[in-house]
Parts: sequence; C-alpha cells; structure tokens
Amino acid sequence: MKKGIFTLLAFILVMGTVLAGCGSNNNNGNTGNGEETSEGAEQVFRINLSSDPPSLDPGIAQDNTSFTVLRAIYEGLTRIDAEGNVVPAVAEKWDVSKDGLTYVFKLREDVKWSNGEPVKASDFEFAWKRALAPETASPYAYQLYYLKNGAEYNAGDIADADQVGVKATGDYELTVELNAPTPYFESLVSFFTYYPLNEKHVSENPNFAADAEKMVTNGAFNISEWSHGDKIVLTKNPDFFEADQVHLTKVQMSMVEDAITELSMYQTGELDWAGRPNGEIPTDQIPALKDDPEANLQIKGIASTYYYNFNNAEEPFDNVKIRKALSMAIDRQAIIDNVTKGDQLPAFGMVSPGIQGQNGEFREEYPDKYFEENVEEAKKLLAEGLAEKGLDKLPTVNILYNTPGDGHKKIAEAIADMWRKNLGIEVELDSQEWGVFLQTRTSLNYQVSRAGWGADYNDPMTFIDMFTSTSGNNDIGFNNAEYDALVQEAYSTDDPQVRMDAMAKAEKILIEDNMAILPIYYYTGIWLQQDYVKNVVIDYSGNIDFTRGSIEK
Repeated sequence: MKKGIFTLLAFILVMGTVLAGCGSNNNNGNTGNGEETSEGAEQVFRINLSSDPPSLDPGIAQDNTSFTVLRAIYEGLTRIDAEGNVVPAVAEKWDVSKDGLTYVFKLREDVKWSNGEPVKASDFEFAWKRALAPETASPYAYQLYYLKNGAEYNAGDIADADQVGVKATGDYELTVELNAPTPYFESLVSFFTYYPLNEKHVSENPNFAADAEKMVTNGAFNISEWSHGDKIVLTKNPDFFEADQVHLTKVQMSMVEDAITELSMYQTGELDWAGRPNGEIPTDQIPALKDDPEANLQIKGIASTYYYNFNNAEEPFDNVKIRKALSMAIDRQAIIDNVTKGDQLPAFGMVSPGIQGQNGEFREEYPDKYFEENVEEAKKLLAEGLAEKGLDKLPTVNILYNTPGDGHKKIAEAIADMWRKNLGIEVELDSQEWGVFLQTRTSLNYQVSRAGWGADYNDPMTFIDMFTSTSGNNDIGFNNAEYDALVQEAYSTDDPQVRMDAMAKAEKILIEDNMAILPIYYYTGIWLQQDYVKNVVIDYSGNIDFTRGSIEK
C-alpha cells in the first residue's frame, strides 16, 4: 500500500498538479445548492475557509488561507494551469536576455482593475517595491531578492527604490533585472507577493485590504462580501480578460472551525467541497470514508511538509543535543497510522518529495537520511544536553498549535505522550486562533510550535531560503552563516548541479547538524468533493484553483 501511494505521489508531483477526481452521483443529479447549472445560469461553489484570512494584502500575506482568496481575486504576470505549466496571464508574452538576467514582459492592454482603471506595468513596479520597502515588513520580501538590489533595498543598505531591478518602461511594458539566472522565475511571478496593486488606490487607502468595499482587484472574481469571522463571498468579475473561461458565478466561503461540522455540512449538501486546503476531514472518519465510494474522498500527494518549530533562540532549545533528542524520540509512522491516517510519508528532511532536482526528484537524488529514530540514543543526547545547560531535568515543554484544526491537537497529544514515555518529559499544550498564532510564532514567543510549509514554486529553494537569517518566514531564530552562504551560492550560480549541491548541503546543516526544526511527515492532500464539481484543481503544492471550475449536473 505504501509503495503504491509513494509511486502515485511521485508521478503526480512530477506532472506538477493534481486534478480533482469525479465519483458517483450521490445527489441524484441535483446540484445540492439549489442553483441551475445550464449554460449561462448561476453556478455557486461552496467551500469552507475555516477562519478569517489574516491578511488579503498581497505584500503582507504569508499563509494558505489568505492565498486561497488572493488567487481568485488577483492575477499576476503568469499563472500555473491545470497541467502545472506556466501560461501567460496579465503578461501576454515576454523576452529573456541570453544571459538570463533581463526579462521584458509585454502586458495585455485589456486588463482592468475592479474600479475600471487599466492595469499597467507601473502597478507591478509599485507592488514589488512596496513589498521590498523595509517599512512594509513583508514576511515574503525575500522572494523578491532575485531582483537586482532587492535584498539591499529591503535591508536599508540602499535608500533609492529606483535602483531595484524592476521598472515600468512603458504603460504596458515591465523590465526586470535579476541578480543571477533564475530558471523558475516565470513560475515565481505567479506567486501572490508578485501580484500588482493599484498604486493610486493603495496610496490613498492604507487599509485597502481590510474590508470588501475597500478592495480594488484584478482577478477572475471580485470580493463582494466579507463578514469577518463568518464568511466571504466572491462574485465573477465580468470584466476579467478571460471571463469566458470562468464558469462559476459565485463562490461562498464559510468559516467553520469544527471538522465534524464541516463534514456534516458536506454530507447534507451544504458544502460542495470539504477538507484540503483550508478545511479538515476528521481523522477518525477517514478509514470509513475510504471505504465509501459515494463519499468521493480524495487523497493525493502534495509538495508540503508538516513539522515542528524549535525556538532556537530560547533556552534550553538553543542546545542542539536537546533538539536532536526530541526529534529522535518520536515514532512518525505511528503518528501517520494512528493519528493522521492519510497515507502521509514520514519526514526526515525539509524538502518534500515531488520537488524537481537536477535530473529527477530532488528527494531521490538527495535522500533525507539525516537522522534516524532511536529512543536510546535520544536519552543519551538529552542527558548530555542537560548537562551542558547545567540542568538535572528538562523543564516542562510547551507545544503551541493553531486552531482551527482538530488534527493539530491530536498530533500534539501523540508527540507529548511519546516524549513523556520515552524521555520522561512533562509537556503542556496550548492553542491559539490562526491569526494570533502566526503573530506569536513570528515574534518567537513560544518553545515548540506546529508548522507546515507548501512549495511556492517547484524548486528546492522554496523550502530552503525561508531559514536564512534575513528571511521574514524564519520563525525559529536560526542564524547560521554557513547556511546563508550556501543559499547565496545557490542564488548566484548558473550551474544547475552546483545549485542542487549547495541546497542539499544547506538542508544537511538545517536538519542533520542542527535539528533546527523537527520534521514529522510529508503531506497528502485529503478532501471531499461533490461529483458535480468539475475542473477544480489541487495543485502540486496543495493549493486550490477554482477559477476555471464549474458546477455540472
């Protein structure tokens, strides 16, 4: 069974995306939402978002909940289609210099903001420089370090934004200069930090992303209602430049935190989709759902990793032997078999399977053999680490996890039980609402915290550069000069093999040498979809794209 799942995971992720499957009709031909679905009639797609997006500002957002909404209401220079290919979006074409350092994007002239104004190259220049500006404090600013002088401007070493390598060289022409050839840059500009912003509107409305009525967007959908803590409603954008490809007329996003309630809503026809990417299927229901063909349960491998953060800057977790002991003392397969039950794969590294390497998958070329589970060795390391810290025993360890998500609690309980039994450690659990949790983690106000990371683009760097000392997503207090140098080497070289070797060495430093994080498993995407939902895509990293989906009887 496990071999079959791994083969499926590898195949799907190399292809770059996962298409949502179709099962038997369990609604007797009824859409279940009371809407006719003939050509031109209203089509409503209902999904659970679970919680409020912490931010719908593309320059500030950093999480999957926000991205689910942003992907629908904004459009970048490119987008990733259902087959995982980079296709033109706002940019209708582009030219790349022979040295790979200069891109010239030619923008479509028929793209409009939701207030009717044209989307221009200057809107991209403004958005990118705004994300890099130190005062913005964008957690994803480092994603723009590929731009010439991007890192220097973000660090405050350069005060003049005009020196950053992005410039509107015409109303509909954007010229981009890079520090080094970046083979995945065309994919990278589809990411939300690279979305445009209406400069005039944002400048006049500092809180432009706080409410539906304040937002000016350019995507397939407009945000027509945002009842905080309750729901978000999106409506089809009639002026979208590819409106003929958008069949859904409305998307209703609930904010139901309880997994049992979400499943019940799906089973009673109140939701068309449940589970991945923002909802949750109760783990104890997964075995029964697997056996029920009418449930339409989908389990697909995705390029994402579930792990725990250690606060490397706080005692006693600043001791590598203590971190290694905690990591070696848990049984990952037992967590998968008894808690998550979703055919995940045990993780002993950070980069997930399915991410491209030099000649195949990175994980196949560089296996994650950085450590082994070993309780006796863990006991020895813990004793040595405590002695180095001058401690007789480890103080009570606090594990912080977020809500919603009952699965996070169950995983924390399982790990706490393993630490108690194997190492004699006392553990307490704390939970916080998603937005508060992100703030707590970013401020390093924790000991051990739940974390997960999905690929932003199909290259190992998406899992590696987040742990540099200058990364806004480095929520573990990890600061390693050799690690930073290896990331910089991978950034700057045009030799693919040198790039891969540098990133593999960096991952070894992160995991084998420092155990800066505690890897637990490589995700699978688990969701339920009504059989009348067509062409809704869960991509290679586990994000959803419903912009070209439809409701069909």
